Amino acid sequence: MEAPRAEGRARAGGTAWYALLLLTTVYTLSYADRYLIASLGDPIKASFGLSDAFLGLLMGPAFALLFTVAAIPIARLADRRHRVTILAVGCAFWSLFTLLSGLAQDGWTLALMRVGVGIGEASFVAPAYSLLADRFPPERRGSAFGILALGIFLGQLGGYAGGPAIAHMLGSWRAAFVALGLFGIVMALLLRLTVREPARSFAPAAAVRLPVVLRALWRQPAYVLANLGMAFGSFSGYAFGMWGPALFARAFDIPAAEASARFGLAFGPAGLVGALLFGALSDRLVKRDHHWPLRLAGLSLFAATIAILCVSWSPSIEIATLVAIPSGLLGGGWSVGVLTALQNMLPPTIRATSTALFTFVTTFIAMVFGPYVVGALSDLIGAGDADGLRLAMTLCILTGLPAAVAVWCASHAIDRARTDLADRFSNGNR
Repeated sequence: MEAPRAEGRARAGGTAWYALLLLTTVYTLSYADRYLIASLGDPIKASFGLSDAFLGLLMGPAFALLFTVAAIPIARLADRRHRVTILAVGCAFWSLFTLLSGLAQDGWTLALMRVGVGIGEASFVAPAYSLLADRFPPERRGSAFGILALGIFLGQLGGYAGGPAIAHMLGSWRAAFVALGLFGIVMALLLRLTVREPARSFAPAAAVRLPVVLRALWRQPAYVLANLGMAFGSFSGYAFGMWGPALFARAFDIPAAEASARFGLAFGPAGLVGALLFGALSDRLVKRDHHWPLRLAGLSLFAATIAILCVSWSPSIEIATLVAIPSGLLGGGWSVGVLTALQNMLPPTIRATSTALFTFVTTFIAMVFGPYVVGALSDLIGAGDADGLRLAMTLCILTGLPAAVAVWCASHAIDRARTDLADRFSNGNR
């Protein structure tokens, strides 16, 4: 058996940090695009005469349904082909459809454009994590993935605050989509021209059949529990993140642009710091005990869920903004711990494919259902008013509590998963 021994020889040189910086920028763009719909939701709703349920469709299923499906074949390709090219083409594709979103003339046309965005963004997560895992040694991956996770919070900040600012400056919500799309196309070219494909920590071979990978993964309690915990924890956070600006606007009777900016400025910087701190702490603790990334993730997710419930029920925007700071700090890094443990659990021969399968479950539960369920419940409970939206969000946020328990429990089975999967999928075994 040839184990993934080359991983231990990986070194994070200057080219690795440059690649990480550029990938973090691209990741920022992808999340800014997602949160433009949240920050500009009320103007879009008014422009096209939409319901909360249809707005939830734009936030969730229109984007996420094909995002989840396309990610798996793209990741299978990334396990054998040039990952930088896949990432660059995907970025250009989703940026083009972001630009076209700004030209939509009705709700269904905008929904179609969001489908295109979702297909393009499916090219990012698995190839990016696989590429960085070959750039950074295991003891540095927590920090590297923590930095990459900054793209989530920088993207949220850009979507929440930057999008409405561009829309206000240029007089239309459409301008924000066009500007973001143009910038993304430029970044796709820069990525393809300046980032070198790293040497893989294994020799690419014929792909392992997908059913074989699926059966092996779902026999591992660590993988299953981590995946379910990540999925329902993300469901909780995504439901809150996509509808939070609308709740601020409706509950505190302030303009949508102000509500979105306040929400983004409260959570974005705190989440950014939380991701960095979590990555650094995870790297320190993993040297003592490799179970700690998942343990820390479970604790953080549990505390973050309580915190965002408090934000949702705050009596004033001042209190909500204040409580948002610890919420962002706690929620900013827990997914870093799960993804760090995942990459360390997986043998490199199936890393991109397994990450895509993991992301498929997470995205399907969190993004396809999260925003839509909140919107549909809001219409059902309160006809789209502030009280109905708050109750709908609360029901979805609560799923973060059992998710945190699942992530913690996954840490107890990680040793078995690492050993079993390495034996099954090393270079010498198929």
